Amino acid sequence: MSRFIPSLSTVRHVPGRTYSTATPSPRPRRLVIGVTGATGSVFAIRMLQILKALNIETHLIMSKWAVTTMKYETSMSEDAVRGLASHNYTFKDMSAPPSSGSFLHDGMVIVPCSMKTLAAVRVGYCDDLVSRAADVCLKERRRLMVVPRETPMNEIHLENMLHLCKAGATVFPPVPAFYTKPESIKDLVDQSVGRMLDAFGIHTDGFTRWSGFERQGILPMI
Repeated sequence: MSRFIPSLSTVRHVPGRTYSTATPSPRPRRLVIGVTGATGSVFAIRMLQILKALNIETHLIMSKWAVTTMKYETSMSEDAVRGLASHNYTFKDMSAPPSSGSFLHDGMVIVPCSMKTLAAVRVGYCDDLVSRAADVCLKERRRLMVVPRETPMNEIHLENMLHLCKAGATVFPPVPAFYTKPESIKDLVDQSVGRMLDAFGIHTDGFTRWSGFERQGILPMI
């Protein structure tokens, strides 16, 4: 049986709407950034700064507790952080573009990700824009990364992370690397954020990458 392929002559025309056979112009690269109330807002801020410098479009969603934590942990105001993003949405705006699968983007990062949000995404409980946007990523088979900030973790936390991993998400605890010989908190943050962006095919040179013991002038112990 041959497949039916509609042509412009068979498409129902809607009054006032125009149709074109021309190749659509390429859209800009864009990421959705969800920020929740867990500690570690500095990771989200640094990611926004890097993406802005790379001219990558960002769509920022911050929860009420994300703003509260950010003000406690950093010297940046809410307006200053929102100014780093291309577009901003309120936490409960379920009509925002990221809530729909027809809104095209290159993936989403929830950084930091609270255990409450992790659990909501795991069970598909979409009562806010962060969990809904994450759910959309999973159903549309787009890249979703969660950056859980909790320690120690109990069995429920681990099961939730395993479930999301099986569903296609990337679980990225912001565990620092010390082979870079960090000299400041900024060095640690840059390395973690750089590795997060690697997963989205966004490669930066703002941190030291591993090149082997010999190349570092260190001989491995035998």
